Amino acid sequence: MPSADLARRAVVTGMGAVTPIGNDARTFWRNLLGGVSGGGPITHFDAAAFDVRIAAEVKDFDPAVAMDRKMARRMSRFIHFGMAAATEAVEDSGLDFSTWPIERRDRAAVVINTGGGGMEQVTDGADAIRTRGPGQVSPFAIPALSGSMAAAQVSMRYGLTGPVMTQVAACASGVIAYQDALRLIRSGECDVVVAGGSEAPLLPVAFAALGNMGALSKRNDEPQRASRPFDRERDGFLFGEGAAVLVVESARHALDRGATILAEVIGAALTADAFHISAPEPTGRGAAMAMTRAMRDAAMTPDEVDYIVAHGTSTPLNDVTETRAIKSAFGDRAYHVPISSPKSMIGHLLGAAGSAAAIAAVGAIRDACVPPTINLENPDPECDLDYVPNVKREVAVDTAMVNGFGFGGQNAVAIFRRFEA
Repeated sequence: MPSADLARRAVVTGMGAVTPIGNDARTFWRNLLGGVSGGGPITHFDAAAFDVRIAAEVKDFDPAVAMDRKMARRMSRFIHFGMAAATEAVEDSGLDFSTWPIERRDRAAVVINTGGGGMEQVTDGADAIRTRGPGQVSPFAIPALSGSMAAAQVSMRYGLTGPVMTQVAACASGVIAYQDALRLIRSGECDVVVAGGSEAPLLPVAFAALGNMGALSKRNDEPQRASRPFDRERDGFLFGEGAAVLVVESARHALDRGATILAEVIGAALTADAFHISAPEPTGRGAAMAMTRAMRDAAMTPDEVDYIVAHGTSTPLNDVTETRAIKSAFGDRAYHVPISSPKSMIGHLLGAAGSAAAIAAVGAIRDACVPPTINLENPDPECDLDYVPNVKREVAVDTAMVNGFGFGGQNAVAIFRRFEA
């Protein structure tokens, strides 16, 4: 690609994370490579009466890392996570927005997606009305529950007046953030996009509903072994929470300021199954089409993909369907490309899952090492690809694909590549 196009190329210059296995991107990546599980007993509420009593919770998190305590009390947990991850990502990028003149700040956007937003505000408000009356509902409940408020708070923190966007697309949300970032850079509308996903869904009503649906693992006695994507004995996903954010900017902008470029976003695509509210379309057609279109958008072939960060939820239907979709999109190459699922360690972060997966993709490119899929002890015969079982693999990765497939048949794929000017 000629250098004249550098202003339209989207590169990653910073990363931030709050996850069940680390409250910063560096710790998260180290534990991901080490096969550390974030599973454990639920501590958010008394789960004794629930069929599912395990989760992948964020531990020892203090929202004061990103905001003062008065502000934190007025916000939801997903906003806390999103603000902390974004703050880390911006610091990691070396950007100092305080030096930008006000007329330039509309060249920076914020895209923080979510699956549910501040859902606890609804349940807490309903409890307050029932037990103490409507006058006891917090006046900050509405902005705290709004799915767009994590993005809005990040924009206010840094004074960024460009587009502020939130897409709610279930478990595909986190991947969509990078398609939007890519489009904003390609179009020339923005120089910088703070992009990612945040989710804090560990509420009793969510556990009850997903448990009754049969979506969650019931391995209550061994939570660290509960999430086992592509394993024959998988019985559902491990519910998780957290956030991940990348700073994406134009290559021209990054090079001009001497930034360290970690990777490039080179393609993305969205499709729909148009099939079912929760089950994937059995042939994987929609997911395969998203992968194929993302590769077409990136002007590349399956042979050029070195690593796939799978959606890999550990549910019986998803893992088989994703395997079929990869085979359909990649042909014979499907059997030769390493594939792994971070959800085996961090559980399913819903709207933040794809953003955490993006850090795995960038890390693999930077460090030439692919994280494992842990707990893969008895491979499902229908899941017969190379899922990097149990132990990390040192291998050169120039290009990595990230999959995110959500309830309602929403399919999102983004592709990252080693940057070459």
